[in-house]
Amino acid sequence: MDQWAGKVALVTGASSGIGAETAKLLAKGGMKVIAVARRLENLKELAASIKSEFNVQIYPIKCDVQQEEEILKVFKWAEEELGGVDVLINNAGVVVNKPIIEGATEDFRKIIDVNVIAMAICSRELVQSVKKRNARGYIFNINSIAGHYADLITMPISVYAASKYAVTGMTASLRNEIINAKLDIKITSISPGMVQTEMIEKAFESLGDVQTLLEGVPILKDKDIADLVIYGLSTPRNAQICEVIITPHEAIAPKNPRPFSNQ
Repeated sequence: MDQWAGKVALVTGASSGIGAETAKLLAKGGMKVIAVARRLENLKELAASIKSEFNVQIYPIKCDVQQEEEILKVFKWAEEELGGVDVLINNAGVVVNKPIIEGATEDFRKIIDVNVIAMAICSRELVQSVKKRNARGYIFNINSIAGHYADLITMPISVYAASKYAVTGMTASLRNEIINAKLDIKITSISPGMVQTEMIEKAFESLGDVQTLLEGVPILKDKDIADLVIYGLSTPRNAQICEVIITPHEAIAPKNPRPFSNQ
């Protein structure tokens, strides 16, 4: 991690959950962190918390990743104020608890826009920033086990699984492009099982009391995923972690039935 101290990291979807926890650990590790999301007040609270706990500053910026011009403004600000972005954590994501066969087209578009297109735009801009400076970089795509084993998820999640399969494919394509361009940029896809985050709680509140539903369900914490980002950044320059699939360790979890799968 020391090799990235003083470098600039951009975290999308940083207002809560995995994004917020990752921003904290990156800042603690000495990186200059740009935290973006739609909810600026949450970002400001995160910045204050990090300042209080670690005595370091992060940069909260409001950004709706569905709007390309807002993404471009963030990268432009980063270039003008901090010199550019070195590490990108593509964390922003959305899920909708509705079946495809009864779903709204606007939900389909929102999921693809946030989970796939915004990730492609941010990745493109990171690569261009690194290439312009002849620097080194790292991209982390926060994927999902849904992007590998959609058949395990029997509850309705609209086109979420489809979007995550797209992330799996896009990560592979980006890696090949980066290799062909001879750029010093690593890219890692992190695919968690269920993580207890605000996104999950909001998406599934229509099923009833989410906290009650989650009791006894093997589940990951947001810090578990953030720790993997730090681990990736700690690897030597000659080593690249291509894909990580992380699931709860069921041997130490209660054995209640799972409400979200028949597996």
